[in-house]
Amino acid sequence: MRIESTAVYRGPNIHALLPLIHQQVDLQGFAGRTSTDLGEDFATTLLELLPGLSSRDDFAGDLARGMPLPELLARLTLELQRVAGSRVDFCRWESGGDDAHCVLMVGFDEEEVAIEAADLALNIVLRLAPADLQPAELETLDLAAELEDFVQFAQNRALGPSTGSLVAAAEARGIPWLRLDDRSLVQLGHGRYQQRLQATITGRTSQIAVELASDKEATNRILADLGLPVPEQRLVYRLARCLDAAERIGYPVVVKPLDGNHGRGVSTNLNTPEEVEVAYDKAKEESDGVIVEQYLTGLDHRLLVINGQLIAAAKRVPGHVVGDGHHTVAELVEIVNQDPRRGVGHEKVLTRLVLDHQAERLLAQHGYKLDSVPAPGEVVMLRTTANLSTGGTSVDVTDDIHPDNREMAERAVQAVGLDVGGVDFLSDDITRSYREVGGGICEVNAAPGFRMHVAPGEGTPRDAAGPVIEMLFPPGAPCRIPTAAITGTNGKTTTSRMLAHILKMAGRTVGLTTTDGVYVDGQLTVAGDMTGPVSARMVLRDPRVDAAVLETARGGLLRSGLGFQAVDVSCCLNISSDHLGLRGIDTLEQLAHVKRVVVEVATDMAVLNADDPHCLKMADHARARRIGYITMNHEHPLVREHIRLKGFAVVLEQGINGHMISLYDHGQQYPLLWTHLIPATLEGRALHNVQNAMFAAALAYAMDVHLDDIRQGLRTFDTNFFQTPGRMNVYDELPFRVILDYAHNPAAVQSICQVVERFEVTGRKILVLGAPGDRRDEDIAAVARTAAPYFDYFVLKADDNPRGRPPEEVPELIARELRGVGVAEAAMEIVLAETAANDRALSLARDGDLVLTLAENVTRTWKQIIYFKPAEGVAQEARDRQEAIDLSALGFDEPHLEGLEIIRDERGVRLLREPGSER
Repeated sequence: MRIESTAVYRGPNIHALLPLIHQQVDLQGFAGRTSTDLGEDFATTLLELLPGLSSRDDFAGDLARGMPLPELLARLTLELQRVAGSRVDFCRWESGGDDAHCVLMVGFDEEEVAIEAADLALNIVLRLAPADLQPAELETLDLAAELEDFVQFAQNRALGPSTGSLVAAAEARGIPWLRLDDRSLVQLGHGRYQQRLQATITGRTSQIAVELASDKEATNRILADLGLPVPEQRLVYRLARCLDAAERIGYPVVVKPLDGNHGRGVSTNLNTPEEVEVAYDKAKEESDGVIVEQYLTGLDHRLLVINGQLIAAAKRVPGHVVGDGHHTVAELVEIVNQDPRRGVGHEKVLTRLVLDHQAERLLAQHGYKLDSVPAPGEVVMLRTTANLSTGGTSVDVTDDIHPDNREMAERAVQAVGLDVGGVDFLSDDITRSYREVGGGICEVNAAPGFRMHVAPGEGTPRDAAGPVIEMLFPPGAPCRIPTAAITGTNGKTTTSRMLAHILKMAGRTVGLTTTDGVYVDGQLTVAGDMTGPVSARMVLRDPRVDAAVLETARGGLLRSGLGFQAVDVSCCLNISSDHLGLRGIDTLEQLAHVKRVVVEVATDMAVLNADDPHCLKMADHARARRIGYITMNHEHPLVREHIRLKGFAVVLEQGINGHMISLYDHGQQYPLLWTHLIPATLEGRALHNVQNAMFAAALAYAMDVHLDDIRQGLRTFDTNFFQTPGRMNVYDELPFRVILDYAHNPAAVQSICQVVERFEVTGRKILVLGAPGDRRDEDIAAVARTAAPYFDYFVLKADDNPRGRPPEEVPELIARELRGVGVAEAAMEIVLAETAANDRALSLARDGDLVLTLAENVTRTWKQIIYFKPAEGVAQEARDRQEAIDLSALGFDEPHLEGLEIIRDERGVRLLREPGSER
């Protein structure tokens, strides 16, 4: 049994609207088996290894009844992640096409942890299975040790407990988040509204305040100047000075590093020079500077202050065991560590006790050894400090704290300048004022841990994270930028660019992802096909962006899912044959399923093409608050009913002066724009761009853009190369017209051919035609059949990257199909290289002709077109033709011109004169 392949979906995908791993597993000798085939001891041993499974959805009962192996592997992978502290609850399994193969789909918080969990789940099943099912070469493993190593591996990659609680609080408030590194750096919110966190340090935390809190001597001095209770202390750098400071302050003392944390290097209640000397060496391991401080008696408390307000208070108890008169200290530690609340590092509420040299030294000070048996009820301390990370416990005392102590903590944190701070306060009785019973502040901490407050060992859990999120995002403050996602087979890039242009004209700084790059405020920042999840995250992370337009293609969706969990609005333009036969997508229905994911993640409005049956069916899966429809048929019955019910729609309607785009919403009609006034439609000829404009208008309207701004955006958006490279770019500076387009599937070719048909062409129509090599033969043939009726001559080419085919195969396939539909051999030729094919078509063209090139490399092809120099005969023919047209426009017809000749003076001005005359 082995894992054959693993795919990682980092966002919503075709299997689920959440991150998951997708694994193909070869069951080999385990094919068709269930848990009951794995022996009588399998279930018992498994539940001993993972006791949490006993309470999971009758797992034990399912084991006894015979759980299929794929289900067992999936549920084990899920449980192992839970043991490591992940908050996941999705798993699914299905057949891989035969009994010997299966597919596992398991959600994750951290992808590397999920992959390791899947590997460990497989190892657990293999090693607990009967010997006759185990592979001969299977190595022996200590599964308990492997489990502990896995938990440690997961903890090293997981968000810390404090950061995790902040992320959970953000999620509860609907605030999106992105992890920015493999530690604890997190972005909350998107674009210009983002805030950053690292542990409990926020983007607003003052660097000066953090440095001040780290300098314990400076903090002590500032607090003392404000009259706050602090112990006397000295900063030293040499042992002699340390011993002298202890004598001056008076024993007992505390010795600690100047800028340490988590209790490292801290020694308390030191009563002799010898103890101080040992403590000095330990503190020096953490910091050059060493603090010698008056030892304050009292219980250790952590007071958490956020945005100037005390939020939580906890009494901290150092790691310890309580004797029972029977067990040794080592045995008592083992018993305490069996508490399910204790784990490795920060994985659980409490941390396991560790018997290290520090514990042994403290035991020795009190006359104990590891094999000593403490008396019943005797408390044996294993640490001098109460940090949770060293096995300490916490007791919530928030409701008990005296108002004076509350005010004292708030003043201390404000004095240091922290927005989030923790005050370490020693007091015999937190319910009484420090003015009455004494006590003092040991430290003020930047980045205080939240674990002791959100999950105390005893007492009421406190929401420590919520106030931080509310400080960063006060009620009513935005956290998301308006975001649109656009998918479909054809028109995605043009529609995305149209929408981005509308938003820019409305004053937004737009982040745009397209097939040719990522743009921010109209400037290309990253070139290339950027329609996947990585580019979406680039835009959402950019602090300049206040609106995002995300072109979303099937490739990224199939490889790794979406790069976002939700968008405000999304649309599906159309579904037609393209990329079929790739990545398991063989039918239009399967392609529609892929594209539908984009529709499903819209929250405000999903906009669908009512004229496309595949798009129309997506309405049943949309989760958005509203559905919007686009139709080119003003009599569309479903859309008319939708409008009658006060729904949103954009309709193309026939008027006296042409076609009008109208918006309908809440029972009102809003005439938007005549199509011939939209430059991108080539005076209404390009119906596919009319439809793209309708989608862009609908999305902009759903993003609260004013109608006047939508009109202005559409009126100023053109199909020139600089606004929409490779999308119906027309060049009229040659004796003939040239059109550049990227169309590469039958539906796109059909659209551009229909545009060509609407132009008045007095000469020939020449087409440079190719197709991507990774398309099916039938799709390439369909491209040829589609183009055949519209053109007089065909120059057939291969793409630069033939994608697995010999270079000549695609053009020969197209030629064969053209012959089959009646195109004469003399009306076509094959020129393999795209640059050579373009040059050939341009050199064939004459005055009045039209050349359409369907290019793969659009930038290179555009440069070929604009730098092309026609032959002199072609150029002169064009000049003569233009002169005749110009004279005709001035009122000269053939009878007027008879007997006159056209000459040019030295300035190039055209003149008419009678032959042989100077007049």
